Amino acid sequence: MSSIKKFEKPLGMRDTFPPIYEKIERTRQIGRQFLRSRGFDFIETPTLEYYDTVGKASAISDASLFKLVDSQGNTLVLRPDMTTPITRVATSKLLKEKIPLRLAYSANVFRAQQLEGGRPAEFGQMGIEIIGDKSVYADAEVLIIVIELMKEFGIESFKLTIGHAGVLHDILNDYTDHDYQRETLQRLLVERNYVGFEEAVHEFDLPVTKANALLEFINEATNLAAIEDMEKYVRKNDGVEYMKQLAKLIEACNLSQYVSFDFTLSSHMNYYTGMLFEIFASGSGFPLGNGGRYDGLLNLFGSDVGATGFGIRIDRLLEALPKEEMVEETVCILFEDEEFNRALELANKLRQQGARVTVQAKEGLINKDAFTKLFSRVVELSQGEEQ
Repeated sequence: MSSIKKFEKPLGMRDTFPPIYEKIERTRQIGRQFLRSRGFDFIETPTLEYYDTVGKASAISDASLFKLVDSQGNTLVLRPDMTTPITRVATSKLLKEKIPLRLAYSANVFRAQQLEGGRPAEFGQMGIEIIGDKSVYADAEVLIIVIELMKEFGIESFKLTIGHAGVLHDILNDYTDHDYQRETLQRLLVERNYVGFEEAVHEFDLPVTKANALLEFINEATNLAAIEDMEKYVRKNDGVEYMKQLAKLIEACNLSQYVSFDFTLSSHMNYYTGMLFEIFASGSGFPLGNGGRYDGLLNLFGSDVGATGFGIRIDRLLEALPKEEMVEETVCILFEDEEFNRALELANKLRQQGARVTVQAKEGLINKDAFTKLFSRVVELSQGEEQ
């Protein structure tokens, strides 16, 4: 193991400098106000959770968990997502009254990186969870809120790609002979490797009817003309019917232009059981966020209720935000020793007028020219006079 350099950070960790920090905080505040206006209550969970509860229940791979041991010998994890901790809280305390919960969050999550590759090991997420509602209307509400939230952020060029985890699982299960084949095909879809999918189908030496059905499905589903076209690939039509209802609700809200349906959509988050989706926008080469229905996760915590929601990555959201110049008056008051009290009085007066004011002693400056360039206005107090 090489020695750690004095200024080196742990793998995947980032410093956030003032301009980006301010942009993040403004973004969080916009999201918070918007979600609270939609009836969602914000919740905070611990940064540390038990591995045997949240760690094992999370859909994040074990290799991506930050683990440590407490003084009692229990293995802990830094929370790898927010959905699992909120599910823990909801099933243990908040669902006692048997009423649907509408919860929101804005917090950092942690996922260990094996290689640097520019991927952060800590990043902010903002999202919602609707827990205790199995209806299609809850899923529709989630999608509508995402669309409206994107608009609230000023993002106009975006799209939601919507699939159904249950329908895809049934199709892959029905047209393969072994779990290994189904799992391989699903992994390739998570990776969006459609060429690899077709090659794997040929390599599996499946019966001709099954192989042809899978190849027809992958071609038709990625160029979907109508949800009804998926009916011929499934024995149980519940999931397709559910998606047809969902599409009608979105259409009734005049939001159809923001969504597309893709039944090949799959996620590494393996707790999704029904509708799932990803958010794409101009400016970012990765999904801004994702969400869907995860009823199965509640079962792991001993509760048989429905749940749906979404999470947005703040770092990727920043990439898609419209570029804007922040107009903010920044004032620096430079003073000599005998003018300290007067400088403070002037600073308070300007702050009441809405300016950001820094008070700086002249004798403490090493490079006056470089320092004063940081401000939109400089006021120098010298010998009792304001220059």
